[in-house]
Amino acid sequence: MQVIEIEEIALFPLIYTNPRQAVPYMESPKGRTHMERTEQTSRKTLRAIALGVGAASLLALPFALEVRLKRATQTLTDAWQHLPIEPRRSTLLGISFRPPQIAALGLDARTTLQTLLGYPFQLIRLGSYWNHIEPEPGAFYPDELDWQIDAAERAGKQIILCVGPLKTFSYPEFFVPAHYLERPFPEHTLIKPSAYPSLLAAATAFSTRLVERYKQRKSIVAWQLEHEAVDPLGVEHSWRLDMAFVEKEIGAIRKADPGRPIIMNGFLPTSLPVRLSQWWRTRDQGDSLAVAQHLADIVGIDYYPRHALLTVGTRTLYLDGSKSPWQQRKRMQLFASTHAHRQKLMITEGQAEPWETVTTPPNPSRQGMYSCLPEQVIANYNTCMRWSRQEAPLYAYLFWGAEYWMLRKQCADSSYLQAFARILEQA
Repeated sequence: MQVIEIEEIALFPLIYTNPRQAVPYMESPKGRTHMERTEQTSRKTLRAIALGVGAASLLALPFALEVRLKRATQTLTDAWQHLPIEPRRSTLLGISFRPPQIAALGLDARTTLQTLLGYPFQLIRLGSYWNHIEPEPGAFYPDELDWQIDAAERAGKQIILCVGPLKTFSYPEFFVPAHYLERPFPEHTLIKPSAYPSLLAAATAFSTRLVERYKQRKSIVAWQLEHEAVDPLGVEHSWRLDMAFVEKEIGAIRKADPGRPIIMNGFLPTSLPVRLSQWWRTRDQGDSLAVAQHLADIVGIDYYPRHALLTVGTRTLYLDGSKSPWQQRKRMQLFASTHAHRQKLMITEGQAEPWETVTTPPNPSRQGMYSCLPEQVIANYNTCMRWSRQEAPLYAYLFWGAEYWMLRKQCADSSYLQAFARILEQA
């Protein structure tokens, strides 16, 4: 999940027409009068201004259609009980499990996972958090991950295992042990293998060790490399992994286990401001979806159609790109490209928890958050199932937010879990 920098969107030069630069200086033809030159320059300047205003007006329309100013907390309704459920056909359904989020919400990891595994979904995504498994030099503590894999196998689930190593799903999405990185990466830079050879060696050794440890497990159907591999993380950092760094990592995994597919995921922008921001920040080597199409066997889409930008008094400004033509065009390109290259396409993160202006989603008593009410759990799933076609079906759809549903249930609101159960029962 990518946090958008408001300042960068606001300052991004969408349309910029400077009357002083609209007409470059040119030597005037012999015999032309000063008044003629002035009139021609004025006409060209006015024409340039008019074109700029017209283009800005065209851009302003989608902005206006995507912006919502709402109260963040909304009254819960039974709308989720009445929405139709799209059939999943061959698409596998599942969840991601995030121990860092479990800790942030104050839940017990094992109890939470055991409860979730009782639901009849097919696929679960687990993560290896490098600084948790290797907290100090020479340490290697995979016990908790071992337990999670064992529990998922006992429940009959297929597993996608994210082996990191630098980036793994769940905030803050960066889990390099401190002993491998004495100082933070410099901002606004690409992290190249030539600049960090010892880190790359440690990273590939860690991911290879995990693959070697678990590759005999038939329940593991794919490895995930990194998380939104070459994208920055909003306001937290602007550095990005260089594609060459990622290529070295993927080579190590393929060498350790040539037979299993590798998943790489990326954020699908659903609104024009996010699309422009993402393009601007990744314009040199492409975003994570572009890199995934180039390197991975399975391309994962992270889909968040509605999210908060900032608080305005008692209300919150949201972007809602659920019906945006921008994301539809990008999505159609993805389907066409992956189908042509015989890659599988899946939803690695389908929004099923709120995305507000804070990193931990709020939990208001007897109310829900506008960015993702229980009915949106179903609506977002339905949208993605409508994308899936017989000739190019989605491989899987993973709901993002299962830990939050458990928190809500603990606080006497089971509507998120019940919405999920409805989908599993009727899809």
